[in-house]
Amino acid sequence: MKSSDLTPMRRLRAYVALPALLLLSACAGLGGPPLAPGATEADVLARLGRPTHVYPDGGGRVLEYMHGPMGQTTDMARIGPDGRLQSIEQVLTMEKFARIVPGQTRQDEVLRTVGAPSEIRFYRNVGMNGWNYPFKESNTWDSMMTIYIDDTGLVRRLENGPDPRRMPSDSNRS
Repeated sequence: MKSSDLTPMRRLRAYVALPALLLLSACAGLGGPPLAPGATEADVLARLGRPTHVYPDGGGRVLEYMHGPMGQTTDMARIGPDGRLQSIEQVLTMEKFARIVPGQTRQDEVLRTVGAPSEIRFYRNVGMNGWNYPFKESNTWDSMMTIYIDDTGLVRRLENGPDPRRMPSDSNRS
């Protein structure tokens, strides 16, 4: 049947139905239902692939899935000593950064809390390495959290501000 054989109403239905079918088929290809606590580590690896980093955590492990360096999310899957998923969450949030306490938190705990930084830079003005984490603050603002770590591995301070890589250049301003 040619499209010229369709009535205007049938043609309209076909144009509306096609995008809906494509959307549904795309969702079906995302791997089905989300991972739930209790899934095996093998299930997690089969669904999410190879992690960007793996950190020991007590008797378990934390599997990190960075979406960077320009990405603004990192997912962490916590695997218990029994080899089963305890939780999976996006960790680049103000709530997670608030768990990092200057003068108390060490760099290995930072890694287990928010994962690896997208960039490490030495900041001469403070004499420390800064671990930079781009993230979407409050799901709205393009922000950059910098965690300053001294040469003993202790967090000394945190600094949050706009992500300079996502700010408009001076040439674009009027």
